Amino acid sequence: MAKKIRVVHYLNQFFAQIGGEDKAEIGPGFRDGPIGPGRALQETLAEHGEILATLFCGDNYFAEHSDKATEELLHHMARFNPELLIAGPAFESGRYGVACGAICAAAQERLGIHPVAGMDAENAGAALYRKHVYIINSGDSVVRMLPTLQRMAALGLKLVQGARLGRPEEEGYMPRGIKRNAFAAKPPAERAVDMLLAKIRGEPFQSEIAAPQFHHIKPAQALRDLSSAVIALVTDGGLVTEGNPERMEPGRPTRFTTIPVEGINRLDPKQFDVVHSGYDTALANQDPHRLVPLDVMRELEQQRIIGKLHESIHATGGAHAAVENATRIGQSIAERLKSAGVNGVILTST
Repeated sequence: MAKKIRVVHYLNQFFAQIGGEDKAEIGPGFRDGPIGPGRALQETLAEHGEILATLFCGDNYFAEHSDKATEELLHHMARFNPELLIAGPAFESGRYGVACGAICAAAQERLGIHPVAGMDAENAGAALYRKHVYIINSGDSVVRMLPTLQRMAALGLKLVQGARLGRPEEEGYMPRGIKRNAFAAKPPAERAVDMLLAKIRGEPFQSEIAAPQFHHIKPAQALRDLSSAVIALVTDGGLVTEGNPERMEPGRPTRFTTIPVEGINRLDPKQFDVVHSGYDTALANQDPHRLVPLDVMRELEQQRIIGKLHESIHATGGAHAAVENATRIGQSIAERLKSAGVNGVILTST
């Protein structure tokens, strides 16, 4: 009988059966053997592989301490000497997807482990890591858990065994932007004419060049009753607490900061700074309300025009932000606000 491939599985706190958002701050850890969806993964691997351990980390913890979390997870992983890492699937969860991509990239680069992640194509983790690691497109629904795990396992086994991989559409992984030469039965001109004729006749055809895809975001419906709504303040203008203790970047941001404002009616210039390389921050530093209108929102709250002001301001810097990072930051903030019961957001920019 062939030797079983040594496998570790990475999950977030929810799928590791630790808890929901109330446990999202939990740090990295591990348990022996498969947990939760890992049991279905083990059945899929069958006699070809064995899940030695399940690594886990809370979504919020990883998002806020990504470097530290990665180090701890790699330390746990190394003790099992695995050949294959399966991460997720994360489906549409942005924080979870980013964590899956990050730990896969680190395991591949530093431990020489073959990684396979799973998530929806619209997940922020896919945009960040699809060119670096193999990611199976899970779709956005958890109902596709089993078929996704089956494709992840099949791809992972091929990687470990050194088998030749098929095209992305054949194996189910997201295109990585890698082009390989291949022999075709017809020259380019004939293939182009064939595709044109198929298009004219209304027949199906597949282009050999991937066209750029542009995302269309459907606007949210207007709030019907502000008097019962929970409203949050968010800005990409670079608001931070005095001294910028979290070292948020003034440009090309990779993260955001959360500023507690419970019991605070005004932003004292002595307690807050504005760091941003895209505009002159002098006036905003003189009076942070020029950037984030906490004072006015407190008045609206006291007048009961709005139901409640969310007790945290989420802020980042918007100068020269990479699309991938901006998408990840936005999705992470949105997930936090949604889990906190926020109904509406006032987003101030510069």
